[in-house]
Amino acid sequence: MAAASENGVRRVNSRRTWLGILALLVAVIVLAAFVSLRRSQVVIRVGSAERGTITANIATNGKIEALNNFQAFAPMATTVKKIYVKQGDWVKAGQMLLRLDDADARLQAAKAEAQLKGAQSDLHAVESGGTQEELLTTRNALTKAQMERDTAQRNLDAMQRLQQNGAASQAEVDAAQNKLKSAEDQVQLLQQKLKGRYSQQEIGSVEARQAEARASLQAAQEVLKNSNVSAPRDGMVYSLPVREGAFVNTGDLLVQMADLHKVRVRAFVDEPEIGRLQPGQVVEVTWDALPGRVWKGTLETLPTTVVQHGTRMVGEVTCVIDNNDLKLLPNTNVSVAVVTARQENVLTIPREAIHQDEKGQYVFEVVNGELQRRNITTSVSNLTRVAVTSGLSDNAELALGALNMQSLKGGMAVKPAAP
Repeated sequence: MAAASENGVRRVNSRRTWLGILALLVAVIVLAAFVSLRRSQVVIRVGSAERGTITANIATNGKIEALNNFQAFAPMATTVKKIYVKQGDWVKAGQMLLRLDDADARLQAAKAEAQLKGAQSDLHAVESGGTQEELLTTRNALTKAQMERDTAQRNLDAMQRLQQNGAASQAEVDAAQNKLKSAEDQVQLLQQKLKGRYSQQEIGSVEARQAEARASLQAAQEVLKNSNVSAPRDGMVYSLPVREGAFVNTGDLLVQMADLHKVRVRAFVDEPEIGRLQPGQVVEVTWDALPGRVWKGTLETLPTTVVQHGTRMVGEVTCVIDNNDLKLLPNTNVSVAVVTARQENVLTIPREAIHQDEKGQYVFEVVNGELQRRNITTSVSNLTRVAVTSGLSDNAELALGALNMQSLKGGMAVKPAAP
């Protein structure tokens, strides 16, 4: 009885041992299969096909400029006598902005006016044949010469009659004729002196002095006028680089003002992109100082030439944008995007998901852990995404690339990388 019991226990233990070994073998096989499967899967980055708006643009840089900008410069070396406004003030047309010390300008204007009057007097004298005193003297001399000519004529007539009667010789008649001729010459000389005392060269010289004097007066008056700076139109004083009492040199900037509710953007487009530009395209402007803010306008002028801008060959474009809150300041450097195309509610995919071969463009879609090739057609693109017009369905999961840099191919077992 005891022996039979012992044999039964042995059989149970043996069975348990074999069951344990079998379970261990199954576990090893499953683990090996799992490890093998994991080793054959390529870990990839993935992206998805999503619907939305895609915008293609030309990104560049630009600068803000004031429209109808007014700027005043020092017309001479002097000091700033009075400033009536401060930077940032809104001023009305005709409002005084600042005044320079104009004592020297007034002195120069007075001198120029005196020179002009003197030149005008000289020209009048030249055109009239001389001064009033000279004219009176010449007229008196002419009257006397005419009387002497008349007397010489009468003497000649008398001598000729006496000669006919034999009472006068030919010599006496010749002497009377010579005296008459001398008197006539004197009359002609004085008449010419009254009509044209001065030569054309002398007249031209006096006229030139008058023109020079008039130009000097105009210049002095302009300097005097520009010494008092007033606003030509409504606007904001956005630059005031001087202060009261400061010395300024000729040509120094005194003040800048403009109505900044509208401003001009001048942008620089790289030469290869110029062919994509069209009048009326939307322009979007951003400024790093105000993140998230976008100003919009439309393209007004296209490049007419290509110039060097630093290390780039660029064409200049301009547009006017609304600046109602006056946040954009003149001379600000901004980022500019010229929108060349925009599509809404289109299927877009990451640009790096697209491949190209002799058959055209294609992507690899991840289907049940395996890559499936999908031939596609595309349209609008930007730096990161491309619009797909056929070949894919919404929310398709796409392979972007293997983490181990392995080349992707259809049928490859893959596993998305952990986010």
